[in-house]
Amino acid sequence: MINEYGADFVLYCHFLYVFTILIPIPLIVIGGWLDWKWVRNLWLRRIHLAMIGIVVVESVFGIACPLTVWEEHLRGVVDEPTHYESGFVAQWISKILFQDFEPWVFITIYLLGAAVITGLYLKVPPQKPHY
Repeated sequence: MINEYGADFVLYCHFLYVFTILIPIPLIVIGGWLDWKWVRNLWLRRIHLAMIGIVVVESVFGIACPLTVWEEHLRGVVDEPTHYESGFVAQWISKILFQDFEPWVFITIYLLGAAVITGLYLKVPPQKPHY
């Protein structure tokens, strides 16, 4: 039972990681157009770029996502797809996060995402902090 709660917690953190990569993209586009200062925050933008970079490196080199591995370990899932009985919210998040595509599809999606985020980094460049 404790492992199930721990696994759900890891799943929620995984979802937040993905959410943290995706949500800033339209906000940076809108913020660049409306001249929002926070979208040019250097540390925010570097962290955003690093987050997608980690995903790309993992996928290109065939490294399993540590969050997925940890969650599967907590659930006791070994060499099985990540479809399991869990709480309502965890089931929906799992259905959103874990799709049954070929690895090249994920690599392509991640590389496109990285290209968009890198393009935004150049098009709406961050500013150095003023102290």
